[in-house]
Amino acid sequence: MKVNIDIDDQHSEPSITIKTNEWTEELEELVNMIKGKNRRRLFGFESDQTVLLDPNDIDFIYAENRKVFACMESRRVELRMKLYEIEEILAPFHYMRFSKSVIGNLNHIDRFELSFNGNLCVYFQSGNKEYISRSFVNPIKKRLTIGGEL
Repeated sequence: MKVNIDIDDQHSEPSITIKTNEWTEELEELVNMIKGKNRRRLFGFESDQTVLLDPNDIDFIYAENRKVFACMESRRVELRMKLYEIEEILAPFHYMRFSKSVIGNLNHIDRFELSFNGNLCVYFQSGNKEYISRSFVNPIKKRLTIGGEL
């Protein structure tokens, strides 16, 4: 990758231009880093203690009774953020919306099972399971086939 920096008094503010022939995962990470969206950890609360959570360890995040929880294997850790805020932070880590109340980690999916009502049941490598609402099935399939990292 070639980097050019032009320092001149006639520039009023920094500007970045990327010239490429295709969009890659490396470019996506670079843009997120420049925008400051590549936060590495989330703060969770468990038994009156604050714990640091690595987004790569989380299977899914869900909202229940006006609270938000991160699910990792057998642990459930409360997050004191809104679900849409967490979704923005975790987008570079291959998370997608599964339903109105669930965001899932695409890299942890083991297999799918079709439900009788058109929803998909997702089984994670840890043994956890969650459901994808019908309206979110096609965007997830598309992301897994063209852009998903598994």
